[in-house]
Amino acid sequence: MDFRLVDMRSVVLVIHNIRSAHNVGSLLRTADGLGVERVYLSGYTPYPKELNDSRMPHLATKMDRAISKTALGAEKSVNCGHIDDIDQLIQKLKAEGFKIAALEQTAGSMPINEFKTDQNVAVIVGNEVDGLDKATLKLADLCLEIPMAGAKESFNVAVAAAIALYNLEYPSA
Repeated sequence: MDFRLVDMRSVVLVIHNIRSAHNVGSLLRTADGLGVERVYLSGYTPYPKELNDSRMPHLATKMDRAISKTALGAEKSVNCGHIDDIDQLIQKLKAEGFKIAALEQTAGSMPINEFKTDQNVAVIVGNEVDGLDKATLKLADLCLEIPMAGAKESFNVAVAAAIALYNLEYPSA
C-alpha cells in the first residue's frame, strides 16, 4: 500500500561526490524505503555494478560489495545509475521539468519544512565534509536546509537526505 500524500509528483535523488560506499548504500536503502523514483550517482561517488561497466572488474566488484553491506539489497531494487558530469545531469533534469533542490546550508537556504511544491523535485546531496561546490549550487533552483537544534552544524549525509526525502514524500497537511 502506498501512503504517500503526493501521488503525481516525482522525487529523485542525486548523490554527488560522496566518498563512502557505506553512505551510498544507506542512501539507496532510504530511497527504496521512501519510494524515490530514481537515484543518480555522480562524480566520484561509488556505485553498484552496471551492465557494460567501464571500471576494472575487480574494482566494480569491490565497490558493489561495500555498497551492499548497508544497502541490504536496495542496490538491486532501486532504479539507479552513474553519470560523471553533474552539470549535464542537472540540465537534463531541468529539461524534464524537475525543480533542482540542493540540500546545503547557505545564506539563502530555506528550511526544508517550509518548502512546498507540486513540481517534480531532484534533491542533490554532496560530499560528507565539504558539501556541494559553488558551481553546483549555482545550477540549483534553490537550497534547502534542515534546521539544527543542537551544537553540531549538520547531520551525516545519509541522515540528512532521509529527513529531506521524507519531508518531500510525506509533506505535512
